[in-house]
Amino acid sequence: MNKILLILFFIGNILNTTIIRGQNTCPLIPYPQSSSRINETFQLSSRCVIVYTEEFESQAYLLQKELLRYTSIAVSTLPDKATLDSNIVYNVIKLKKDYKFKSEGYSLKMHTKDITITAGQPSGMINGVMSLVQLTRLSTLQNPLVPIECWEIEDSPLYAWRGFMLDEARHFWGMKKVKQILNWMALYKLNRFHWHLTDSQGWRIEIKKYPKLALIGGIGNYGEEYTPAQFYTQEEIKEIVTYALERNIHIIPEIDMPGHASAASKAYPEFSGGGSPKYPGYTFNPGKDSVYTYLTDILKEVDALFPSQVIHLGGDEVHYGNQDWNTNKDIQDLMKHEKMKNLKDVKNYFFQRMADSLLLIHNKVAAWDEVADSQLSPEHTIVFFWRQNRPEQLQKSLDRKFNIVLCPRLPMYLDYAQDTLQVHGVDWRKFSYNSYQKVYSFSPQDIPVKYPKNCNILGIQANLWTERIETEDRLDYMLFPRMAALAENAWTKEKNKNINSFNIRLKKQFNLYKKDHIYYSDPFTPKETGEPVR
Repeated sequence: MNKILLILFFIGNILNTTIIRGQNTCPLIPYPQSSSRINETFQLSSRCVIVYTEEFESQAYLLQKELLRYTSIAVSTLPDKATLDSNIVYNVIKLKKDYKFKSEGYSLKMHTKDITITAGQPSGMINGVMSLVQLTRLSTLQNPLVPIECWEIEDSPLYAWRGFMLDEARHFWGMKKVKQILNWMALYKLNRFHWHLTDSQGWRIEIKKYPKLALIGGIGNYGEEYTPAQFYTQEEIKEIVTYALERNIHIIPEIDMPGHASAASKAYPEFSGGGSPKYPGYTFNPGKDSVYTYLTDILKEVDALFPSQVIHLGGDEVHYGNQDWNTNKDIQDLMKHEKMKNLKDVKNYFFQRMADSLLLIHNKVAAWDEVADSQLSPEHTIVFFWRQNRPEQLQKSLDRKFNIVLCPRLPMYLDYAQDTLQVHGVDWRKFSYNSYQKVYSFSPQDIPVKYPKNCNILGIQANLWTERIETEDRLDYMLFPRMAALAENAWTKEKNKNINSFNIRLKKQFNLYKKDHIYYSDPFTPKETGEPVR
């Protein structure tokens, strides 16, 4: 009998310890580098006031807006030099500066009567604000009057570049959807939005000097050649850029060249280098000087809209549609004059000239990993490694000391199936699948290359191509919850990552997705959210 009681005692202790550990696990995604539960709660109410130092004024207003959006509770803001009314008892949220926090680092200290967020830079303050917003949403989802659990957190990111790419050339999504995606990127502390705005199927950005690019090039999408033109005006672009920057998200626009240019060729065929029977009008013409003037004019307008000082020029898959270069007189004359041996030399010549144009307007050039074969300046170039079956392209980039963003198709292409249950879109039997677990566990060490000690890996990124995504439901389904897995992989140090802990925290996010009308994929009970066909 005593042995049985002793066994039961030990089992009870184990269960109790497990429960306590579960309660002491911070619910945030991405998981912070250091966190501890405080046995207190904070009551959000209209008697809360956000007190801020001068440099964090815009972050105070951001917190005010986000709390109002998600809880319908209006809190006030006040500069730290102002005086609170001594006749009113306030709960205070303080935004403070401390230079010990580098770049995006922050601390969050919560108690019953006050919360303090401390950071050294606005980017770090935004991360702290978003941690508080997420904790608030998780606590008050059912009732905004429910007290918020208190935590002490000290946090900073693993990678400086934590990116997501959205393809709007194949299918256009519009400002409302893009802002929703930016909201979730901010909540998950993703800080680079790579915006694929041009491709063969559509040109989605207004260029005032060449209006037909949007008016004609914006007609159609993937699979539907003659849908009405859809594109962003420059005023809409400015609004989205401002919205993103308020949330510590830098937008990297992509203007694809010299391939993937069919939409532009429809608008201004005089600048086309032709294509192939399967891909007509696929390229710009590297043999015409007027083409470089044309494209530089475009990039100058793009630069004026995007303050990131990085423009992505694509550079991938040119060989799909450059067969006409073999018979194009301008290009053949160029090859003779420059003593070029092949069409690859032509592409590299074109890219060098366009990179020089970007450098003159103080922009870095970003490009897919084909550019590793070029002679571009490593200091001013960012290579996006996407072909996991071509590790030599990453090795070349490392050896030449390019800045690098890792976004290999496996597992970082989010148009790929999430599991073997998916029946639409990219065939997982042929191309494999990218589960959220694979996104979560991806490591640079998975790629068979030799990393030098001080390699310039800026970070990681996931890409969502939309050839096979026609509706918002399917867009959501392919993006969530893999965005959460991406965020934790990019932010949280390996020693603090745990897939079991992540799964527990991820399940709590599903109610937030529902609240935001996001049609997410549920990997735990797949029947809960069936796969959208389109």
